[in-house]
Amino acid sequence: MVSLTNLGVVFGAGLLTALATGLGVAPFFVADELSDRLTVALWGLAAGIMFAASAFGLVPEGLAAGTVPQVAAGLVGGALLIVAADRVLSNHEFDPGEFAAADFRKMVLIVGALTVHSFPEGVAIGVAFADLGVDVGGATAAAGIPALAVFMTLAISIQNVPEGLAIAIPLRTYGVGKWRAVWWAVFSSLPQPIAAVIAYYFVVVARRILPYGFGFAAGAMVFLVVHDLIPEGLDRGRDLPGGGRRELAAGLAVGVGTMIAMLVALG
Repeated sequence: MVSLTNLGVVFGAGLLTALATGLGVAPFFVADELSDRLTVALWGLAAGIMFAASAFGLVPEGLAAGTVPQVAAGLVGGALLIVAADRVLSNHEFDPGEFAAADFRKMVLIVGALTVHSFPEGVAIGVAFADLGVDVGGATAAAGIPALAVFMTLAISIQNVPEGLAIAIPLRTYGVGKWRAVWWAVFSSLPQPIAAVIAYYFVVVARRILPYGFGFAAGAMVFLVVHDLIPEGLDRGRDLPGGGRRELAAGLAVGVGTMIAMLVALG
């Protein structure tokens, strides 16, 4: 039976990453707008962190828990889920102004779009906690948290900050208040703690699916990097010299380097 204390720890980790998204609005409390160069670099940072967390964190753990075909199947499944979800939502264009005043139908569509992009990150947190060992009383919770779980929680928290900024920029353009923008940024990541708990429950109850779970989370996150984060960064930098490629590459390098250093420190 899955411990409620363990579920609470996993939910708390997912909630922490969701709250980190709100930090993306912080720059607007000291400045009215940010330079395109910094924005592109932050998109690169988010992409680098997500890629490194998948390639150097999730995939090796998946291979340690199972076979190459199992992890590969999970990778493909994660990517296909995002493709399918994007196709379902592709006929709906989301105006940032809808965040400020949305009717019920639009809100449902917005929540669906946000869930597509937040769910894989929540799954990554959940599977990273698969080996969590916490006493029922919770007194030794910190000692039982796996290094991979700490790594994934920190990685996704950091990469959520640029995502929060990406949400805040159009909201501020439409005149949405700063604190309301913080709320919408956090709201965009609320699926993460829910997905984390669901993923954790399944990989603990059915340990044989663990390598598939690691692969699934990695595949979905890498696909989001290639399909969404990098194109979005290049789109933001289209008016910069070189189309923003240097800024994006710099952000990617910093993101990957930071995650590798963190893995070494936690290892």
